[in-house]
Amino acid sequence: MRNSYKYLGTALVALPLVLGSCGVLRKYRAPEMTGQQQEHLYRDAAAGDTASLADLHWREVFTDPHLQQLIEEALQHNYDLKNAVLQIAQAEATLMQSRWALFPTLSFAPQINHSKTSRAALNLPPTVNIRLRTTTIQLGFSSTWELDVWGKLASGRRASLAGYWQADATRKAVETSLIANVAGMYYTLLALDEQLAITESTVQIREKTMNSMKALKEAAVVTGAAVVQSEANWYAAQVSIPDLKQNIRETENALSVLLGRTPQPVARGKLTDAVTEHRIAAGVPVQLLTRRPDVQAAEFAFRKAFENTNVAKAQFYPSFTITAANAGLSALTHNNLFSESIFYNFIGGLTQPILNRGAIRANHRIANAQQEQAWNTFQKTILTAGQEVSDALFAYSAGVNKMEARHKQIAALEKAVHYNMQLLEYSSTTNYTDVLTSEQSLLQARLSLVSDRLQQTRAIVELYRALGGGWE
Repeated sequence: MRNSYKYLGTALVALPLVLGSCGVLRKYRAPEMTGQQQEHLYRDAAAGDTASLADLHWREVFTDPHLQQLIEEALQHNYDLKNAVLQIAQAEATLMQSRWALFPTLSFAPQINHSKTSRAALNLPPTVNIRLRTTTIQLGFSSTWELDVWGKLASGRRASLAGYWQADATRKAVETSLIANVAGMYYTLLALDEQLAITESTVQIREKTMNSMKALKEAAVVTGAAVVQSEANWYAAQVSIPDLKQNIRETENALSVLLGRTPQPVARGKLTDAVTEHRIAAGVPVQLLTRRPDVQAAEFAFRKAFENTNVAKAQFYPSFTITAANAGLSALTHNNLFSESIFYNFIGGLTQPILNRGAIRANHRIANAQQEQAWNTFQKTILTAGQEVSDALFAYSAGVNKMEARHKQIAALEKAVHYNMQLLEYSSTTNYTDVLTSEQSLLQARLSLVSDRLQQTRAIVELYRALGGGWE
């Protein structure tokens, strides 16, 4: 009998090794970029230089001390980021659970069983006297164990591990987006401040112009229509101030939410001081696979779906389990509980699915479809990343190209306003309509210059985010 147990134990240990070598489940291989993606992902951008803006830490990119303080506050208190960290904790617990699935369960199950048997139900002669009341005391352990013959449990563990990595990559993606959003809103606030300052300065200038028109009317140089037009032009500049202040207030409130605090004013500097020159380089597209967090998360999601497909495939094959393993001490009284009271039993079994209303086949088809969906999502994520990098590069280039022309436009319009005022005051060859047109064009050009500078700055922010900046 002992030899039989010995042979059975050897067979149970060797069987997973023999059957596992049959290659029932597939081994995961990390996806790679195609040649088309590596050559044309950034569209017209020279990607031969491996240096990238994303190599820099966010403190090296965003050097404004006010902005750095805001980013630090957001990283500590933002609720979306906190939820992403909690998601990692959940994934870690799932991973630990999947690791323990490879080991047997063990339970301590003490029992006291008191029973009384009916004498009438025994149908014994009256002369037979037996004990009808019994109390059984049992101290024992029970265990179940499924042998991972086909690698089903190992695939489940790898799927949980991929889920953990996915949660961590998602947290990094949330952090990268948070940094970019805080920086983007901060620069927007600086641009609104500058536009407000330009508009308030314009209001003061137009007030002086209106007073000049009144003086010229008294000198019979201009008519009352010019005075009224100058007054309307003054009011037109004033009207835009409440809208700018409203935009500033709403942007401050939105930024406060990102920082995890109640709506309140935001300490900040000036746009001209905040803009930092950087060498704009995107690097090579393949770097997105190892640096950009959302691309990593999509790849881990595909890996998780791949392993889940292996789990679903393994369901077609028999499972080998020790369905009951009990051992301990059992006796009728506590006096002899430790005397010749050892008991044990082991039940091993094999379960081969035959007919289960198509559930296993349906699960396998669902797992295959989910794996294909995850693959498509991964490919789309790469294309989206390339699009965002391309858009950011072109936006920065467009902003730079507009700056030189915008400065020349403003210089020309300043001369036009000055000359028209001179002609209006000392000559009859012009009228106030020419002055009005040049003043409105000058204001719009100055506001547009701020927008151009903001476009250039936000392009740097977006490029840093699109490249997965700050992560190795």
